[in-house]
Amino acid sequence: MSSTPYEQLDAWIDQHFDEEVRFLQALVRVPTDTPPGNNAPHAERTAELIGAFGFEAEKHPVPAQEVKDYGMESITNLIVRRPYGDGGRTIALNAHGDVVPPGEGWSKDPYGAEIESGQLYGRAAAVSKSDFASFTFAVRALEAVARPAKGAVELHFTYDEEFGGELGPGWLLKNGLTKPDLMIAAGFSYEVVTAHNGCLQMEVTVHGKMAHAAVPDTGVDALQGAVKILGALYAQNTLYKQVTSKVAGIKHPYLNVGRIEGGTNTNVVPGKVVLKLDRRMIPEENPAEVEADIRRVIAEAAAACPGITVEIKRLLLANSMKPLPGNAPLVTALQKHGEALFGQPVPAMGTPLYTDVRLYVERGIPGVIYGAGPRTVLESHAKRADERLDLEDLRRATKVVARSLADLLA
Repeated sequence: MSSTPYEQLDAWIDQHFDEEVRFLQALVRVPTDTPPGNNAPHAERTAELIGAFGFEAEKHPVPAQEVKDYGMESITNLIVRRPYGDGGRTIALNAHGDVVPPGEGWSKDPYGAEIESGQLYGRAAAVSKSDFASFTFAVRALEAVARPAKGAVELHFTYDEEFGGELGPGWLLKNGLTKPDLMIAAGFSYEVVTAHNGCLQMEVTVHGKMAHAAVPDTGVDALQGAVKILGALYAQNTLYKQVTSKVAGIKHPYLNVGRIEGGTNTNVVPGKVVLKLDRRMIPEENPAEVEADIRRVIAEAAAACPGITVEIKRLLLANSMKPLPGNAPLVTALQKHGEALFGQPVPAMGTPLYTDVRLYVERGIPGVIYGAGPRTVLESHAKRADERLDLEDLRRATKVVARSLADLLA
């Protein structure tokens, strides 16, 4: 009895799975800490590795000055175009290589790509170098055993997710280098994400006046002003819990202050303190209103501190992702094959994260988030010590994507 195309795809992936794992290990072993954001070497290594599969990667370096002004060191985005014939859809698969620095507390080498008990450890192992592997090997399987007669696939390997995506997918789209009909972006295996939060990041500089700690009254303590502002900002989180989203998987807005720096020495009244805040916005919120409200809260708190002045600078505004009606074929295919391979329903839902996908969706390209990874960000240890990927999730997600491409390009 002859096997079905799905079984043939699965068998090819199983036969090449050790190779897929080695490919992912090679990618994890090239650091892409952002900051500082020197990501071009990883793009070069990726192009070299996929070149061995017969995939030619177009290299699209972002101009050095543009990257520097943005706060990073180097970005080379890659596009791999795989055309199959006239007509049909072009489907883009996007994964990002940049990642936050490892931080402390690791039990393994963050760039060792060690495997223990079926888990591969390393920074970006789960988010999202795993989907460099799943997407690449899904396309290889498709071409080996179920090559479409029409349509095309594009692999987009980009390097600006941590800073917001404007010099990653945003740069490719703005410069007219790609315009797919549908797209899938790196994600996790147990849900198809169709919507996500937006994110506003701001830098607040609190100015006072330096003075000797022996005569503090001759100065204005910027840190005390910052404490007042912090209290007012954190109080907003209580109010935000009353603003709930109708999107499954998304609860309410949230504000986090992730970085504070200031002062010159222990015996000096601080003259300047800088806060960096991150405000997650649910899809129902208006970003302009959110920003105006935060500026109001800061200004009112600062006004209660004589001698304190503040400067507020927007660092990032990432809009939320709202589902486009055209994403139905993506959702249907991924849910069908996800349930078949994982043995449980794969829901379509929202996520409190923000991603690059919004940049495609804002240009009218329907997209969803799906890839190799666990049920939750917490399980993956993404952005924490000992980030890891269950290799069986990688194997099955690769099959889900390969089967879905076969359906979408049939």
